[in-house]
Amino acid sequence: MPTPELPTSELRTPGPPVAPAPRLPWPALLAMSTGGFVTIMTEALPAGVLPAMSADLGVGQSAAGQSVTLYAVGSIAAAIPLTAVTGRLPRKRLLLVAVGGFAAANAVTALSPSYPLTMAARFAAGLVAGLLWALLAGYARGIVTPEQRGRAMAVAMTGSTVALSVGVPAGTLLAGLMGWRATFGLMSAIAVALTGWMLLALPELPGREGQARTPVRQVLRIPGVATVLAVTATFVLAHNILYTYVAALLEPLGLDGRTDVVLLVIGLSSLVSVLGTGALIDRHLRTLTIASCVLLAVAALVIAAALLGRTGLPVYVAAAVWGLGFGGAATLLQTAVADASGPAGDIAQSLLVTCWNLGIAVAGMAGGLLLDHAGPTALPWSALVLLAAALAVTVGGRRHGFPGRE
Repeated sequence: MPTPELPTSELRTPGPPVAPAPRLPWPALLAMSTGGFVTIMTEALPAGVLPAMSADLGVGQSAAGQSVTLYAVGSIAAAIPLTAVTGRLPRKRLLLVAVGGFAAANAVTALSPSYPLTMAARFAAGLVAGLLWALLAGYARGIVTPEQRGRAMAVAMTGSTVALSVGVPAGTLLAGLMGWRATFGLMSAIAVALTGWMLLALPELPGREGQARTPVRQVLRIPGVATVLAVTATFVLAHNILYTYVAALLEPLGLDGRTDVVLLVIGLSSLVSVLGTGALIDRHLRTLTIASCVLLAVAALVIAAALLGRTGLPVYVAAAVWGLGFGGAATLLQTAVADASGPAGDIAQSLLVTCWNLGIAVAGMAGGLLLDHAGPTALPWSALVLLAAALAVTVGGRRHGFPGRE
């Protein structure tokens, strides 16, 4: 007589219950994101208020524009040494000091009666910016589970994209209504409020024993770190050759009055890129980094073609593609260098911050030389060469730097 079959449910051996995935610490990550917002707003705001700022300080616009240069120089000067010296200090206390530094520097900028004092305040803001950027990535990754690190990084980096896409245009508008000093005063007030928020929302995170003694040259020898830094330098240089001189690119196309619209399209598209990066980065970092290089290269190619054909309409398409390629880049590169460097993560992040700011500074000089001697058409082709190099290094980093993930 055949044995009656038991229902499938009775044949299965019940396994242990699956624990639900822990939730992201949203208050802490959003506080860090606001820190990134304050940092980028402080860096980029002078570009939107330059005429009023220069007139008030009694200098030319080129002299007032050095407020951005000094900020970048401060970041380059501070990122590596300050991160090394403070490696053993508790992360929360250090982050609060950095945000407090922004409050002080922006307050001095708002109240300064003289050009030298304003420039000193801008340099000081750059110093704390170099430290803050090196801290944010490690902090965001250190308060979540390993499988959540990419998403946590994406949330923490969103504020910088919001600042570029919405904050700077809004700050420029506010400066037109209330004056440029009031805008910097508002940024100081936001930084003060942020210190209170971080004090309540951020969990404690200790420094890493021995990290302060890790030599930079030793970090550079870690497999994958130099690869990520090389991609960072070439990618940021390519982006900023285009971004710094976007008005000059648009002028031959009759779109010089539409610079704000083009920048808005880039910014909004960047927000979409950040959201997509946050959803996919933990499984597809390599693919997303390759896609970023390709998308930015496509945007540069479309701009080059538009300049050759003297037609402006494709530029809006290029701006949308540009934002998709650039928006998630900071999160991708910071995650890649953190994965590669392990316990030396903060030092590696400071190296990445230095490469990023060097890319900005060199783009300003190199792009200006290209513009003066070869015209705006040379800019997108130069960016294409740099992006081809970034793409080649990324593809070659399959084993270290940008490994494939299942």
